[in-house]
Amino acid sequence: MDFNSRQLRAFHLVAEHRSFARAAERLFLTPSGLSVLIRELERQLGFRLFDRTTRQVSLTAYGSNLLAVSQPALKTLDTAMSRLEQAAKGRTRSVSVGTTPWIAANVLPPAIKAFREHRPDLRFRLFDGSLGTVARRVAAGKLDFGVGVFGRMPGVRGEPYFRFSMMMVRAGKGADFSRGSMKWSALNGERLISLTANYPHQQLIDAQLARSGVSWKRAQTVNLLDTQIGLVEAGEGIAVIPSFGLPACRYRRVTMSELVEPVVSHDFYQITHRGKRLPEEAAEFSAFLKQYIASWAGEGGVL
Repeated sequence: MDFNSRQLRAFHLVAEHRSFARAAERLFLTPSGLSVLIRELERQLGFRLFDRTTRQVSLTAYGSNLLAVSQPALKTLDTAMSRLEQAAKGRTRSVSVGTTPWIAANVLPPAIKAFREHRPDLRFRLFDGSLGTVARRVAAGKLDFGVGVFGRMPGVRGEPYFRFSMMMVRAGKGADFSRGSMKWSALNGERLISLTANYPHQQLIDAQLARSGVSWKRAQTVNLLDTQIGLVEAGEGIAVIPSFGLPACRYRRVTMSELVEPVVSHDFYQITHRGKRLPEEAAEFSAFLKQYIASWAGEGGVL
């Protein structure tokens, strides 16, 4: 029998996510490429690992047995290989990334946890601070890269990383991430809870509200997105936020709808040191993070 660890990793990820598409994203493969790995493993073992329909993927009895047997062994192998690699190279491989406090608290930690499933050897250093401080640390070589709403800054190179749309959030009976939409003009007469004007996306929102010509009232101005969403949930008003705020709304009793006519987009950038190449480990995590954000944003209907 001649199977390899890559086939086993593919099997474990499909078993975990019950989805070939999601497992393929984790391995940076196409779904068809992942299917080839699973078929080869099934052929070598002589039995099916999954029952597949158009709606779901589930383990067969043999697949469940293989998962129970191989899971501890694969974890042990990962740990041993990581230790050997570090000993051979005489150093700990690390990735350092900076972003604003809200993204650092709500988006990066679960992404790091997910990434560790196939790269347990890496050490992460996460810096949370203002956009200016993040940019200065990247320019000084203290961070591998930063993500956020960066403008032109000296010493760093920026490239588009992700594009989010503006959403309207109001109190609701339960978490309901609507795939519907509403016009900016529908905000007429509403009481808006806003962030302070130093947030770039709030500046974008205020400019569009002015262009829309609607009559609205500013209910409160707060400093943090979590506070803003909490006040919306309490019925103190509505809010306009970028769709990257989905994690702040996921477990609150609010509803979200995309604002259209026009669709107003908010661009995220990745910044790196202008004179240095991004380290291999950091480049790998950067690509993973981009796919990770696309996954939860797409599922929430906020892209």
